[in-house]
Amino acid sequence: MPPRSPLPQRLGLDSAWMRSPDRDPANPRPWPTMRDWLHHRLSEHINVDAFIADERFVLDSGEPLRADAEYRSHTFVWFYRDLPEETPVPGAVHVVHRDDRIVVVDKPPFLSSIPRGKHITESVVVRMRRQLGLPELTPMHRLDRVTSGLLILATERRWRGAYQSMFMRGEVSKTYRAVARIRDDLTLPATVRNHLRKRHGSWQAEEVPGLEPNSESLVELERELPVVGGVASRGEVESLGGVASRGERRGVYRLTPRTGKTHQLRLHMLGLGIPIEGDPLYPAVQEIAVDDFSTPLQLLASELRFPDPIDGGERRFASVREFPLRPSAG
Repeated sequence: MPPRSPLPQRLGLDSAWMRSPDRDPANPRPWPTMRDWLHHRLSEHINVDAFIADERFVLDSGEPLRADAEYRSHTFVWFYRDLPEETPVPGAVHVVHRDDRIVVVDKPPFLSSIPRGKHITESVVVRMRRQLGLPELTPMHRLDRVTSGLLILATERRWRGAYQSMFMRGEVSKTYRAVARIRDDLTLPATVRNHLRKRHGSWQAEEVPGLEPNSESLVELERELPVVGGVASRGEVESLGGVASRGERRGVYRLTPRTGKTHQLRLHMLGLGIPIEGDPLYPAVQEIAVDDFSTPLQLLASELRFPDPIDGGERRFASVREFPLRPSAG
């Protein structure tokens, strides 16, 4: 781990850092200057000379890196990344609970949990660090960008281990709700068990037949959505992104995952022949613009329950978000 950054957070983001390689007795100065090393590592991504001229590289002391500074091994260099422009994601992040150790939020669809890829400032972490003034705020688990609902974050570094271990030990009970069509020939409740795998570089996860199950979910039909005159009512059509079909029955399902594999609930619903409404990946990958917020995935992380790892108290939280989800709803 690097030492504490000499640069404060900017826009809710930590500064980036690089560390020069450890000393090699056979080649103690592989680059004449620190500038040469940075150019070797970063020139494909940034203009190193411009960063040095503008004093955007700093050392542990906070002093700017000079262009002629001799190369030194095991030296940390800090800087701020240039951030791309991002389209604001509609919808508020609701604070469901806050105390000294954790913050529980209810996130809208399309908002990333963490800064990643094209979604940096438009992420739960960055938004809430700035909004709550908590620079060390960190999520203890993740939700897919298109999934809505409850997310637990630790307020400070010292609390991370206890709450992350709680998730690793499977001590957190989670309940989701989803909208999908109703199949009259499907017997529910149903427990789905299979082996799921997510290949690197693939958008979709997949079921692998013949292998020991590593995923399990309980699927229950909770209620049927109202239908008027053979079609879903106008409000329900809007809430599903305008995808309701004439005469097709739809319901709200209660989903209880007993494991936490990537895209588990989405794949288990697909396997039952009732894919979740608004899913951009299943059954087929859809080409959707990153700033298209018109059709939210109808999947909500609606309840969390766990014994607190610090004081042993029973914790229970419920989403405050209206469900089914409507486009651009707060």
